[in-house]
Amino acid sequence: MIQNITGNIIFAPFFISFIATVIATPLSLILIKRFGIIDDPSKHKHPAIIHKVPIPRGGGIPLFIGVAVGSFMLLPLTNIVWALLFAAFIALSIGVLDDKYDLSPYIRLPVNILCAIIVVASGVSIPFITNPLGGIFYLNSILLPLNIPLSDVVAVVWIVWVMNMLNWSKGVDGQMPGVVAISAIVIGLLSLRFGPFDSLSILSAKLSFIIAGASLGFLVFNFYPAKIFPGYGATAIYLLLAAVSMLSSAKLATAVLVMGVPMIDGVFTISRRVLTGRSPFWHDNKHLHHLLLNFGFGQRHIALFYWIISAILGSLSLLLSSRGKLFALIMVGIIVGGGLLFLHTLNKKNDREEV
Repeated sequence: MIQNITGNIIFAPFFISFIATVIATPLSLILIKRFGIIDDPSKHKHPAIIHKVPIPRGGGIPLFIGVAVGSFMLLPLTNIVWALLFAAFIALSIGVLDDKYDLSPYIRLPVNILCAIIVVASGVSIPFITNPLGGIFYLNSILLPLNIPLSDVVAVVWIVWVMNMLNWSKGVDGQMPGVVAISAIVIGLLSLRFGPFDSLSILSAKLSFIIAGASLGFLVFNFYPAKIFPGYGATAIYLLLAAVSMLSSAKLATAVLVMGVPMIDGVFTISRRVLTGRSPFWHDNKHLHHLLLNFGFGQRHIALFYWIISAILGSLSLLLSSRGKLFALIMVGIIVGGGLLFLHTLNKKNDREEV
């Protein structure tokens, strides 16, 4: 039984998607360069740009190919699987267009919501949330206007949030695929706890390890110095990661904890932009990884910092109770939030001194 689980649910999905992505990335680069999906810092005036030479974008293409190959080979092609792949393909398509033409965030966001609705309409939702202090909140028992369950609305918001939050956390080479791979592995291991005879748990576990394999396959080409950037098309993978955190049994607390650093950085970023009278959707170079760069940290060190913290938090999430996860998340929020506030204050002071 153990050999069957490790072979068919963990290793096969991981290695198939890993190999598929490693093969697909250099092939995709040929087409990406031919169609001019290049991030040229001399032409692309984006405040978050830190590279000095033109580098191809569109990394979402080989990431999606790796996941698709693993999914078609190993997953049962149920309505849920088809919906997930279809929604991911839409996210990939709008993402590649953004990589080429720099679409407005007010165009991307409605498409994100559409993709999330497709996933939720297939039956992937958040029916309940465990109360860390005891009991369960049944979200599917609360109906909003038009008889829309609160569980579906929360699920749509969660998917859209993960898609954009992880997109903000790809500022340095290798940062994003490492975090996604670690998060997917933790979610996959947790899915196995719900029993090898639960079809949704098996689906969640297999897809999680498929995502992990594709992410690490892409990391081969994305670690500093990157040969290719994820681009906005990688939101297709973030969407799938959000979905596997909801499959079988709601694992939101685990997902929130393992992605704690980019999650808190995202909340801090939106709050900062709103409080300063700016749109929460427009880019800047004030994320945590930008601040660390300003203080002399290298891209490799920053990526490793994100990976190590995610791995530590992921390990804790597998051991802690719901109450323990809540306390751990509060501590991470205080430490990371306090660190962000300190770095922002120090950064402003340095800017004033330079002027």
